[in-house]
Amino acid sequence: MAKEGCITQLNTTGDTSTLRNRKIVPTSAKTLQTQSKDRDSQTSGHTEDDTQSSNGTSARGNPSKDPLSSGVLLMLVVGLSLSTRLYKITEPPHVCWDETHFGKMGSYYINRTFFFDVHPPLGKMLIGLAGYMTGYDGTFPFIKPGDKYGHHNYWGMRGFCAVLGSFLPIFAYLTVLELSQSYSAALITATLLIFDTGCITLSQYILLDPILLFFIMAAVLSMVKFNHQRYRPFSSSWWLWLVLTGVNLSGALGVKFVGLFVILLVGLNTVWDLWRLLGDLSLSLVDITKHLLARVFGLILLPLFLYVTIFAIHFVVLNKSGPGDGFFSSAFQSRLIGNNLHNASMPEYLAYGSTITIKNLRIAGGYLHSHWHLYPEGVGAKQQQVTAYLHKDYNNLWLVNRKDDNESQSGTPDLVRHGDIIRLEHKETTRNLHGHLHEAPLTKKHFQVTGYGTNGTGDSNDLWQVEVCGGRKGDLVKVLRSKVRFLHRATGCVLFSSGKTLPKWGWEQVEVTCSPYLKETPSSQWNIEDHINPKLPNISLSVLKPHFLEILLESHIVMLRGNSGLKPKDHEMNSKPWHWPINYQGLRFSGVNDTEYRVYLLGNPVVWWINVASLGLYPIMVAVASIAIQRGFSIGQKRIEHSRVLTREGGLLLLGWLLHYAPFYIMGRVLYYHHYFSAMLFSSMLTGITIDILLKSTDLLLHPPYSDWLQRLGQMVLLVSVLYSFYLFHPLSYGMTGPLAHEPGSAMAGLKWMDSWDF
Repeated sequence: MAKEGCITQLNTTGDTSTLRNRKIVPTSAKTLQTQSKDRDSQTSGHTEDDTQSSNGTSARGNPSKDPLSSGVLLMLVVGLSLSTRLYKITEPPHVCWDETHFGKMGSYYINRTFFFDVHPPLGKMLIGLAGYMTGYDGTFPFIKPGDKYGHHNYWGMRGFCAVLGSFLPIFAYLTVLELSQSYSAALITATLLIFDTGCITLSQYILLDPILLFFIMAAVLSMVKFNHQRYRPFSSSWWLWLVLTGVNLSGALGVKFVGLFVILLVGLNTVWDLWRLLGDLSLSLVDITKHLLARVFGLILLPLFLYVTIFAIHFVVLNKSGPGDGFFSSAFQSRLIGNNLHNASMPEYLAYGSTITIKNLRIAGGYLHSHWHLYPEGVGAKQQQVTAYLHKDYNNLWLVNRKDDNESQSGTPDLVRHGDIIRLEHKETTRNLHGHLHEAPLTKKHFQVTGYGTNGTGDSNDLWQVEVCGGRKGDLVKVLRSKVRFLHRATGCVLFSSGKTLPKWGWEQVEVTCSPYLKETPSSQWNIEDHINPKLPNISLSVLKPHFLEILLESHIVMLRGNSGLKPKDHEMNSKPWHWPINYQGLRFSGVNDTEYRVYLLGNPVVWWINVASLGLYPIMVAVASIAIQRGFSIGQKRIEHSRVLTREGGLLLLGWLLHYAPFYIMGRVLYYHHYFSAMLFSSMLTGITIDILLKSTDLLLHPPYSDWLQRLGQMVLLVSVLYSFYLFHPLSYGMTGPLAHEPGSAMAGLKWMDSWDF
């Protein structure tokens, strides 16, 4: 009765603008309770149907379709998705695009050979497991794109990726259905993704992308399902979807670091959910604490535990020395079977006359290296190049000579001590490590380091003073354990690995300079790794093996630095983020001429351009609906519900799109077209909801049944357009031969709708 009095008072004051279109109904206590719950549900992001039913299940229920029809629609989506992805899965029977990397890494897991990659290990582990389970023996070399697979069993790895890629339309269908409670919106979304040539191509090869997208979409679906269990807290289904969300988050991050974007999406959703709970006065602080701890367990501790477990398995499986050793520290390498440091023994202290390798202590700093090639004209002095090389190589070997002679000694050699002045002679070319005041190639305030002289004979610029970090004059230089600096006597600078990658004239190895800045950093610190001197006694190096947490930390530093330094491959088209939503430029997966089997990654143009149009249409529709409700227009309960779905659920998908797209504008690494596909999934789901509500708004223009006919016509036009575009462009996914699109007689003639398309 108090509320009735308030309403009456509001009417008597003359402020009736917000009530003029409302119907007057009797107000009972039950009605007021329902209205209160309705307002609460609006603030929590759900409609009035989100209340709990008497049997303990959500009264929100399923949309108005019988279970048989619902099952038929889902099976139709499943069938079409699987058939479009698995069709011609073995074609072409040769290596395509990045299969040369990820197929090879699958082989490394089968052979237990250690390697380096810029991404976390889960995706490659699953590829290797799929190959192993389907009979692949790990012997195919994966040298370059175009290599024939021959008798090797590669279909299992491709099929595994294709099956995971098939789940993307299925998960999108279920997510949109859960968000909008509309079968038509869910079917529009599924249609866009099932018949997108880009999604098909990306799913059919041995790549990380379908695995990553699988976990992203699974995490989003689990999050949405968990959101809709909010009126059944701590029930078995509530816990199930919470735990599945955490599992899929760890999976996404375990495949690629861009999985952080979906973690951020779930994190923001969780913060909003907890804020809503904090405002629920019916919950005690104990209840809120339980909710908080449950989410900490399910969305932080569990994913973190699983993520660390992935790396633990990775390190256990890859226990043999391989091509990735040189990216890691000497201590890391000592745990790898077959590495020269594994259970090795060598002289404990550095001596004159020893043959050594010198490794920079910067993560991925490389070995001090030289080769016969000279610096090009215009890059300092035209002398022999000195670089840092990330792999073990004969050109990493150096001889330790006295400053005044290079004669070998008889008897026990003298040991090198802190403060000694030495010359380092490159074993292969017999030139000395040399410094002078010429500018370094890339780091302009540093000096150039070269190889100079013949047979160990050079000049005074070849002299370097050995300094043991933290040592005193006379201290011995311990192999592997001493951090050493090399101070150039003539210029006073210190030997330095900048971490910058040289151009092609430097074989894309790491720049070595002489730094005038003498502050001790890992880039200016080195250790002696290999040490060969038959005149000295050896000791065991087993004490070097690091702990698991040290290995985990080092591997992450190496991955992050490697990721930021990625450069485009030869003849490969990298792209800019603004290219992606408009389908400006594709990516060649296989073939370059009319005699080769050509596959080209390009999205279905109709699908992608509808998505772009929907991104522009969405804020307009939200603005119109919000203004209409704010101004109190009589738009009906159905329209109010549509505006809520558009604003709340569509807003969640728009946020997902932004989080998976906008960060690429500030990334320094090389970018490719395929990086957009995670954002494209969110865009397609948003399109499904936007187009569906737009078509359902036809009754604003026409009365039934004409509005229904117009709605059906719009759906049919959309379906036919997507299918016809798929029919035209499907050879891009499934392969094409013969003349190129710009040549007469091509099957793709007339389909280069944009000059930037290169098929």
